[in-house]
Amino acid sequence: MTRNELGLILFAFLYCGLTIAPKPAVAAQQPDHQNTATPEKTARGQNQTSESSNDGKDKPLITIPGLCDKLPAEKGAASNCKTVITRAQFEKVLDAVEPGMALKARREFAQLYVEALVMSKKAEQMGLDKGPSYAEQMKLARIQILSRQLKKMLEEKSTQISDEDIEEYYRSNIARFEKAEMDRIYVPKAKQPQSASDKPLSNADPQKRSSESEQTMKEEADSLRARAVDGEDFAKLQADAYNFAGIKSVAPNTSIKVRRISLPPTQVAAMDLKPGEVSPVFADPNGFVIYRVKTKDTIPLDQARGEIKETLRSQRMRDEMDDILDPATPTFDESYFAPARPPQGKTGTAEPAKPAEEPHTNKPD
Repeated sequence: MTRNELGLILFAFLYCGLTIAPKPAVAAQQPDHQNTATPEKTARGQNQTSESSNDGKDKPLITIPGLCDKLPAEKGAASNCKTVITRAQFEKVLDAVEPGMALKARREFAQLYVEALVMSKKAEQMGLDKGPSYAEQMKLARIQILSRQLKKMLEEKSTQISDEDIEEYYRSNIARFEKAEMDRIYVPKAKQPQSASDKPLSNADPQKRSSESEQTMKEEADSLRARAVDGEDFAKLQADAYNFAGIKSVAPNTSIKVRRISLPPTQVAAMDLKPGEVSPVFADPNGFVIYRVKTKDTIPLDQARGEIKETLRSQRMRDEMDDILDPATPTFDESYFAPARPPQGKTGTAEPAKPAEEPHTNKPD
């Protein structure tokens, strides 16, 4: 973890929670020039009896000289004032910021944390907590903390998925787990120009030429399909498709592994073929595709558990967020606000993990 990442984590924590946390939860602070016992003194008195029972959690971990709630009247006496943070107190901060933070990152985080404590105390002494925007920022911090806590709770709830839930989803969506090994021919939708010195076309010519080229390639795709039905080798057919299109690069491998869910909706019918059958010519935005099924199978439940669990988790998280947000769909005064950006998904939750099989593409490799 980089220093910038640690800084961002600490900033988010301080902005959203540190300033409203009860002071005893951050660090017990008392000036030494008073006779009140400091956490350090208390810790020293308890170390012998408590360290063995709490694994040293009351042991002073960080000592910050010159930092305390109330500065001494004499300016020179400030050096006698200090704040002591125990291991328990520091780990409580870590748990609030990033539970399980790597050991190597804790030292740098501790330094950033100390700097933030010192600077926030200085800001209080300067009266910056009385500024006009401070109260509004605190309101915003409370909103952020509560929304973050709610989302965390919903995320934890969404992961509570039983084996029965997984098995029911598998049975109800068995087609989702169909897989097949196929041969595929990809036929580009347009021919490549013969040479760079071709005579420039008029404004009307490109559209006409594109339409004629697409029709020519569609006829070639139909011819290749007929040859495939007659049993010709798909590698040879793919090479012929590239040669006909004027593509000089090596033709892609025709053997692919696909899932039903990985095929475009207009080509899913290929999964309904029996081994040995050849599909119709499917059109897509870039070309034409022909499939021949070699083998078909279904992913066993044990291999699909991880994918199903992630799918259910994502679905449940979206459902929970929609239940909360849908009744509160806002309206905005469009004369004031800038035009809205294209929607990115209301909940912002991640999509289910992609299948492990080779991703499908209709473009040449």
